[in-house]
Formats: sequence, structure tokens, C-alpha cells
Amino acid sequence: MSRSSVKKERLPEWFRMKRAEGPTYSHLRNLVEANRLHTICKSGNCPNIGECWNVGTATFMIMGDTCTRACRFCSVRTGKPGPLDEHEPERLALSIKEMGLKHCVITSVDRDDLEDGGASFWAETVRTIKKANPGLTVEALIPDFQGRHEHIRLVINAGPEVISHNLETVRRLTPRIRSLNRYDTSLDVVRFIASEGRTAKSGIMLGLGESESEVLETMDDLISAGCKIMTIGQYLQPTLKHYPVTEYIHPEQFKKYEKAGLEKGFRFVESSPLVRSSYHAERHIYA
Repeated sequence: MSRSSVKKERLPEWFRMKRAEGPTYSHLRNLVEANRLHTICKSGNCPNIGECWNVGTATFMIMGDTCTRACRFCSVRTGKPGPLDEHEPERLALSIKEMGLKHCVITSVDRDDLEDGGASFWAETVRTIKKANPGLTVEALIPDFQGRHEHIRLVINAGPEVISHNLETVRRLTPRIRSLNRYDTSLDVVRFIASEGRTAKSGIMLGLGESESEVLETMDDLISAGCKIMTIGQYLQPTLKHYPVTEYIHPEQFKKYEKAGLEKGFRFVESSPLVRSSYHAERHIYA
């Protein structure tokens, strides 16, 4: 039996991924391709792409599709990025207008090759999008910018309604699966966002070998940092070269975490196997 068939057999019966289809989905897909845009929906192989695109929410990835880091869970390519595209902010803003989106999530690769990690480009992108699309709400899903507050503040001042930075996993497992990222640095990013009066959001994946107590401790860390929104989803191994799935967590356990998170003080907790960080993002602006 091949390794690929073993992997396929391990998927539990509760994984029922909806096929991405429908006129709205097809329209957005065509526009993304025509305007040479990158989306984490595609690059990250998100299972919810059809659902999100069909309700008018999409997650765009700026500053190219090549990351300077090599996290063991991520399907985005790693290498030496090319130069920034100075026309990307305007092209993205006009594309969003043409798509008729109500809410968009902007994320990016890590750009450690840039002096400010790309923070000024981030800020320009958010401002350009908002100027061209009055009434559009924006979530910025940012990298850690190496923990530099002055760089994070550039994005905050551009005015996104929600700013998210993912812890990705519990403290103990962070060195194993994240490249250059530090748990405490990421926690400090979330804390700084909250201290600046913005809605702070973060997320983790399950199935990497974490214990229940570690997940609950991570919730406590985020609550203490001022985080208002948390997403919890199942890790799915992109390829056989990536970090292996240790366990497929049962949906009832996800519900248990959702209940615990709300009791701890989060305003929103999105917790189920197929949840990703931008899932139901349009609801989180009200946190």
C-alpha cells in the first residue's frame, strides 16, 4: 500500500469538504486570475474557499507568493522573494471593487528581506483598498514583523477593523513547526494590537500533538493579551514533506473548546475541524 493511500484512509468520516462551485465563486476566481492576484484561499488550499467566496468574502495575499520562512505546516512556497509590485495595492483595490466584496481579509508572506518587513507596503495597501471601496470592512492578518511595534503600528494606523496574528500552535510545539517565529513574540504582537485599541484576533491548529491542557493554557495567554476572537481548526498536512498530522480531533472536542473559550471571555470562538483563520471573518468586525 502506498503512503498516499494510507494518508487518504486516515481522514475521518466527519471531513466533508464542499466542492468549490457556483456563479459567484466562478466570477471571483476568474477575476483573481485575470488580475494576477494571490489568495491564501488558493495558496493555502483552504477547504472553505467555495463557501467564503460565495458570500462575498475573500482572503488576498500581498507581497508575492514566496515566503522568507519555512514553517513546517504551511503550503506557501519558501525562497527568495522578488521585488514588491508597486502597482499591487491599486490593482487589488480596483479588483475588490469589481468583485463587489463586502469584507476582505488581507494577509501576506513573511518578508524578512525588507527593512520593515513590508509594513509600509501593508499600510499603503489597506489605505488604497479602503479609499477605493467606501463601506468595505477589512481584516489584516499580519506576520510578526519580528515583533517591531513601530512596524505593526503602521498597519494599525491604516485603519483595518480587525487585526489578526496567529499563534498557530501551543508554546511547546512552536519551535517544531514554525520557522523563526517565537511564541512570546507572537503573543506580544497580539498584546500590542489590543493595547492600541484595535480588535485583536488569533488562531491555532489542532492535531499537531498538543494536549487539552496546553490548548486551554493558550486560550488563557490570548485572553491575558487582550485577544477578542479566536479560531481553532484541524491541521491538515499539505504534502508528505510537511509536518505529519498526529491526530484528527473529533468535532465534539472542538465544541468543547468553543464553550471553554467563550466562558474565558472571548467574544467569538470559531472552532470546528474545517475552520481556518479567515472563516466567518465578516462576522468578527462586530467584536
